[in-house]
Amino acid sequence: MSAHARLRATVTAPLSSPEAGPPEIVGPPGRRLLVQRSDDEIVAQPLDDDFAARAGAAVHFPAPWPRRRGTWQVAPDASLAVFAGVHAVRAVDPSGTTRWEVRHGCWYGACQDMHESYDEYADRRDHRYPESGSVGFSVDGRLVWAHVRGPLPEGELSPDTADEWLVVDAETGRVLGRADAEAVAAGSFHLPHPTDPHQMGLSIGEGQDGAPLRWGRWDGGRLTVDCLEGDLCLLGLSPSGDRLMTISHGQDSLSVRDSRGAVVEALEWDAEATIPPHPESGSDSDSDSDSDSEEDELSVCWDWSGGFLDETTLVVSTVESDEEWGQGRHWLVDTTGTRGVAPVEYPSPVSCEPTALGSGVWSTLSPARDAVHVWGLHGEDVASPRWC
Repeated sequence: MSAHARLRATVTAPLSSPEAGPPEIVGPPGRRLLVQRSDDEIVAQPLDDDFAARAGAAVHFPAPWPRRRGTWQVAPDASLAVFAGVHAVRAVDPSGTTRWEVRHGCWYGACQDMHESYDEYADRRDHRYPESGSVGFSVDGRLVWAHVRGPLPEGELSPDTADEWLVVDAETGRVLGRADAEAVAAGSFHLPHPTDPHQMGLSIGEGQDGAPLRWGRWDGGRLTVDCLEGDLCLLGLSPSGDRLMTISHGQDSLSVRDSRGAVVEALEWDAEATIPPHPESGSDSDSDSDSDSEEDELSVCWDWSGGFLDETTLVVSTVESDEEWGQGRHWLVDTTGTRGVAPVEYPSPVSCEPTALGSGVWSTLSPARDAVHVWGLHGEDVASPRWC
């Protein structure tokens, strides 16, 4: 049984600079943006329901530092961009004016300075490849959640706190809540609850040391943080926000969980047990001389990519482990138990992992990374797709 993909749209990148990062589509249905970052700016292009660019609606945000010196997010209404840098979180409006800034400890691990500006370390060789945090807007755009290296100028939570998780008023920059993230990150990213602006997921990478997953709740007066058990990368939330899609740190296990971290109804898939060997791997050979290293090469693993197409359907991939043998593979996972796991068949080869966009569609980058392809299934929705 296969799932047959249909090209819905191709959206061209707004920036042609070779130094620009890849374009991506963000935001929920009805509020989608095509965003792209270069060293100098972020461009946010509102899209209509057919993924066409709205004429004259592109917004440009001047960047305070190069794109490899941190991460960034654009507000759902494209009115504000927030940059998570090495020494500060800075909110910038389209004119380039700084609306607010929250300074914090330096993300270069050996540095104990509280920098006041990017210029202090811009040319320092030891600050070229710092660790990084991230920021995320709440679904209504009123809150910014920020994962930073402590302490803040106002003081540290405790001497043992390395990373902090903040809730910030998006309009004023006032820090509303602080909590110990209980991690020492190499990087992170946020995933907002799709309906509740007071909940947020934070997926943290600590390199080989692990992948802590945090779930935050802001009640208007206090930030509480749940530390989900295990090393898990958070890849997506269902449209209701009741389900989390996670991949284990070792990339061997895909699971659907609740916001407390419990696996939902035994929805867990081991990569080796679920995915057949790549058809070009030669794994059906009768040779008995395979070494342990050759067996390792034949192993399959889930990519750190994908998400929910609807409340019960996931799109995932095994591109990383397929690369040794040829074309990377994508898969649809039906969590109701009706259809199981089905390979996605495309009308032409795709070259990267998928990104779930909700409403039954997902995206891939063009081979040149200068356009985003939007895919759906034959049939108008995932509820009655062409899986045959």
